[in-house]
Amino acid sequence: MNTETADIKAIEQVVATVERTQRAKDAEGFLALFHPDALWTTAHGKVLLGLDAIAEFTRAVLPNAVWDGDVTYEAIHTQFLRPDVAAVKVRQVYHSAEGDTEGAPLYVMTRRPDGHWLLHACQNTEVRVD
Repeated sequence: MNTETADIKAIEQVVATVERTQRAKDAEGFLALFHPDALWTTAHGKVLLGLDAIAEFTRAVLPNAVWDGDVTYEAIHTQFLRPDVAAVKVRQVYHSAEGDTEGAPLYVMTRRPDGHWLLHACQNTEVRVD
């Protein structure tokens, strides 16, 4: 397996962990995926600068989140900007009895020297159907 293929698999594993931690409302597992200097913009436009701000928001919101279905995340496109930086387009779908709603996150991820990929700059955008 070449390096790029291994990196894509590792990135897909991070996205799968986002899904798993969101479903489980596991704030600490979710926060472990972030670079200390991360930037996160929520689907509703709240900008969170740094892991401390992301952690404060996540610990307050995620455990109390209410939804009546499942959520899925799928890395649908990975573009390497450098060997250690990737832009990852994600398809996020909330499945509920009322119907599915979709998000279109963009994750800019960086690879640590030990090979682990982390979320570094992320924008979560709600897909509106008009």
